[in-house]
Amino acid sequence: MTAQVTLKSGEKVKINDHVYCSPPWSVRDGTPYSVARIMEFLPPEGAGKGKGKGKEIYTRVRLAWYYRPSDVSDRPVADSRLLLAAIYSEICDINQLRSRCHVLHRDKITDLAGWKKRPDRFYFNRLFDPYIKKEFDVIQATDVRNLPDNIRQVLTSRYEYVVAEKDVVPDLTDTLRLCATCSEWCANPDTVGCDRCKNFFHMSCVQPPLLAKPSRGYGWTCAPCSKRHEEEVDKHDVRHPTPITKPKSNAPAPRGRGRPRKDRSLAEKEENVEIKYFKMWPFRYFGQYTVAEDTLDPDDLIFPRSATRVGPKYQATVPNTLDVPSPSDPEQRGGDYTVEVLSAINTLTDEEIAELEAWKVVLSRKQEKLHNVDWLTEALRRFTQAHLLNRGWSTVDMSVIPTRPEKWKKGETRHTDREWTAEEVTAFEDGIYLYGAELRAIHDEIGTRSMAEVVRFYGHWKNSRLKEENAQIRAARLKAKEEGKDEVPSATAAVADQFSDDEGSVMPGLSRHNNSCGACRTRESENWWRAPKGLVTDILCDTCGTNWRKYADLNFRTVREDAQPPSKKGSDKREGTPLNGPSTKRVKTSASASVNATPPPNAPMAPQLRCLACQKNGPVGKVLRCNQCQFRVHAASCGVHVDKSAVESWMCDICQNEETLESSMHTDCLLCPRRKSKKKVQFPNADSFLRASKPTEGQGWAHVLCAVFTPEISFSDVSQLRLVEGISTIPKQRWASKCTICGETSGAVIRCSDCVREYHSACAWRKGHHFGFEIQPVRHPRRDGIITTFKGETGNMVPIVCCQEHENSRRELYDVCETDETGETALQVYCRIYKQAPVTQAHALLRKARRLDQTLNIRTDGTSSADVSAEPALQCDMCSTQYSPAFYPSENHSGRWRCHKCHFEHRNGVGHSPDDSLSPLDDMMEG
Repeated sequence: MTAQVTLKSGEKVKINDHVYCSPPWSVRDGTPYSVARIMEFLPPEGAGKGKGKGKEIYTRVRLAWYYRPSDVSDRPVADSRLLLAAIYSEICDINQLRSRCHVLHRDKITDLAGWKKRPDRFYFNRLFDPYIKKEFDVIQATDVRNLPDNIRQVLTSRYEYVVAEKDVVPDLTDTLRLCATCSEWCANPDTVGCDRCKNFFHMSCVQPPLLAKPSRGYGWTCAPCSKRHEEEVDKHDVRHPTPITKPKSNAPAPRGRGRPRKDRSLAEKEENVEIKYFKMWPFRYFGQYTVAEDTLDPDDLIFPRSATRVGPKYQATVPNTLDVPSPSDPEQRGGDYTVEVLSAINTLTDEEIAELEAWKVVLSRKQEKLHNVDWLTEALRRFTQAHLLNRGWSTVDMSVIPTRPEKWKKGETRHTDREWTAEEVTAFEDGIYLYGAELRAIHDEIGTRSMAEVVRFYGHWKNSRLKEENAQIRAARLKAKEEGKDEVPSATAAVADQFSDDEGSVMPGLSRHNNSCGACRTRESENWWRAPKGLVTDILCDTCGTNWRKYADLNFRTVREDAQPPSKKGSDKREGTPLNGPSTKRVKTSASASVNATPPPNAPMAPQLRCLACQKNGPVGKVLRCNQCQFRVHAASCGVHVDKSAVESWMCDICQNEETLESSMHTDCLLCPRRKSKKKVQFPNADSFLRASKPTEGQGWAHVLCAVFTPEISFSDVSQLRLVEGISTIPKQRWASKCTICGETSGAVIRCSDCVREYHSACAWRKGHHFGFEIQPVRHPRRDGIITTFKGETGNMVPIVCCQEHENSRRELYDVCETDETGETALQVYCRIYKQAPVTQAHALLRKARRLDQTLNIRTDGTSSADVSAEPALQCDMCSTQYSPAFYPSENHSGRWRCHKCHFEHRNGVGHSPDDSLSPLDDMMEG
């Protein structure tokens, strides 16, 4: 007799039934139900089985879990009835079972559309392994045909489904493959197929034996077919073979999209279909890493497997001797050098302690400081130091700077954090609203606080919110007590007892017309259910509450920012998860708490980083963060290619140059105005996209933004946006024009695409101007230059910079980080097509020489020296040189000239450093 258990909802469930499982609402924190299959009922832990049939006491149950696709990945799945099977079980309390449901494989459902329309129906066609974090296809065991008869019979008699990789499924469902030489079964790893006769051979049966399979993209032919082909070639009777039709596959045919059949008897038959289980599991892995003969052993493991990691590639080489620090090392942690006495209160007498308390009150007039733990710790440390040095309490002064040196640190440590500004508090609360309690993401959102400061402020902020909530609760209770009303009417309590099922998700005592659903915004519902965190309101209607708890699906209705109630704005934002969907994390459990066990922990959501170029979030890997300066940017918009193993250790070009010293340590952009400061080298701010700089051919630096949006600039390697070339080809008037933003005349300016304003690229970026790329259509593709295609648009790709006043322009621009279907950003596509230097025509030194020759052949009057070869060559009256990019008339003598260098030295005065007196063009010429 099969054991049956009656749930609190009145339903009876037995072994191999599918059920909803969930701990109470307060424990699972609003996550939806989990779907599982009952494997066995268990008595209390440590108790034996009951005597007699039907007299057993069951308090626990072993469940085989199913995952939702959103639990294991960030890919959006529109079908809320789709599940992922798993060969993973756990023991839970039997009180966590909610109600019964039905889960079936996709191939066993005749009418999938009708199946999904019925409540509590799910289906699956793939399996997820929580240990190797990989998905596999699931097929019926009866569909496997490419196996020997003895193995296939054992497989189909024991298991209902077979788990395999997607690439292995076609081989398993094909007809039986026998070796044409030895007539034995051809296992997939040791098999090679002839490309002409379509026969299969063991690699060892081929003469001579094959040592390896053909490379991908190449075919192999057996000896008779090869000989036949050579004879046809010798007879000049080679004919192109007629295309061979693909043999009919034995795999199950795909179902069409016709009208679903409404056969209720067939649907009920599918619900009660018999499923084979072997040792409580209907699955067995039979994939790429399976030895077919091992499946005959009933004790062979059924779990999915991956490639073995054995060898020098995976094993570490440990040296015989380890470098152990010497005990005499003064820097060793834990010694007298690093130990600091923070308190000697235990050595004081009662009179001294009383006197100390009196002096403590005198130290500050602010009462909040007298109760601040950090302030009290520092005051106690200073009192202790005065006591050990035999000084009086009056020598202690807490009004000095709030820092103190520590023995084991080179700098000083603040004993209290500096005050948080309003902007920082707003950024913190926005981060709480977006990421919940993920403090690392909130730290990246703020950008001006350390991780330790964010953690401390989160504790204070949370306590203040709890204080406000408790005050509101006490005020509401006091008001209800004064009015003589009960907190919960008895009728509502009865409804709560009827629907809560010990789950605690029903909201009792709510009026029908004074509340709205947090998802669909309706105000009509018989019962109201608790909503997960992050919604507009704290309740859900009957429909949304059922859809969320059972199917993890909510019909969201977007809400305008100005339409939200005041309690959801500003500092009263609710702590929780983002609005685009509540978190579906399960509660973690320990091994000892088997009675209250909950579903296994899900794969964590991929952390998000905000790119400083487009101000959009992206997963780690696509958005990189410098390990040294915390600069964040999309890898594709900065010409970076990083392996997955090196993502955490990636450093930007400027930080990497601090170690390699391949380029100048002065990282000022050559295309921007020169900084007049004579202080030490100041690196660009890491909180701006202008931190993205690339080295030039003269070991200088240029902003990626300036280099891309300056027409004359090109790159030696556009894949990495390295070695900026062509600065000397920028026209002189672009260097001399005044920027309309900063007013400086140094630096190369660009012009707005919609007006006559000129400004530096970096100034326009700081001002908030719009940078993007426009696809301009062409009439004659052969005559209008190079054309490209981006996101379905074809034409000339043109970089566009627009002022803020032109936001209503009709231009359709693609942002710098916007990607197409291939994953390339607009900046990558533009640079790849239009910014590549002609490296195949000449090497780097020759290209630089040609540009310098072009510069030296241009005079100040615009004519070429070749046109006036008969005229005497110009000569500088100060250094007597005849070679200069440009000559300028002397201010004191008419008819005399000065070279470019002497002209600027005379204009700026004697004694100026080269960094202050020369223009970027001078730096490039001298380099």
